[in-house]
Order: sequence, then C-alpha cells, then structure tokens
Amino acid sequence: MTRLTDLPGEVTTLVAAILEALDLPLPSIEDADERKHYRVLEKRAQDVSIGLSMLLKYSDEMPVEEAVVYVRDWTKRHPATYTPFDVTKTEEKG
Repeated sequence: MTRLTDLPGEVTTLVAAILEALDLPLPSIEDADERKHYRVLEKRAQDVSIGLSMLLKYSDEMPVEEAVVYVRDWTKRHPATYTPFDVTKTEEKG
C-alpha cells in the first residue's frame, strides 16, 4: 500500500485542499445555523466533486495544481457564515 508521503507533492496538496473544503465547524443547535451549515457543506462537496471530475476527464490537459486552485477558489466563495457550535454554552445549561 502506498503512503500519502509516497505520493507526488501535488497530489498531497490536492488532498489537503479537499480536506480544507469539507472540514467545516459544527453549527450551533439553532435550526437556521444547521440549515446554513448543510448548504455550505453541500455546495463545497459539489464543488470538490466537479473539480475531481474535471481532473479525471481532462487528465491529459489539466494539471493537478489547477484542480487545487479551483477547489480552493470555490471554497472561498462559500464561507461558513453560521454560528459555530459552542460546547461551553451547552455545558452551562446542563
């Protein structure tokens, strides 16, 4: 089995960009924040999927670095604008 460290640097960078896109803070327990979280996650997952599909479909023409740029640019277009979950507020109530 190949380790991530054995892969070319641009592949490792692509994996990091995907993780950055999908690693969102948990939303607060408010319904509106949960809906916003879901929408951001859904959009980012769709953008990652499109970027990876383009990379596979146009592998002869599209360098991996370009897919990384697309994923990171698209991620910036969909920031997490909801209130993140705050465990201290939950512990105070309990």
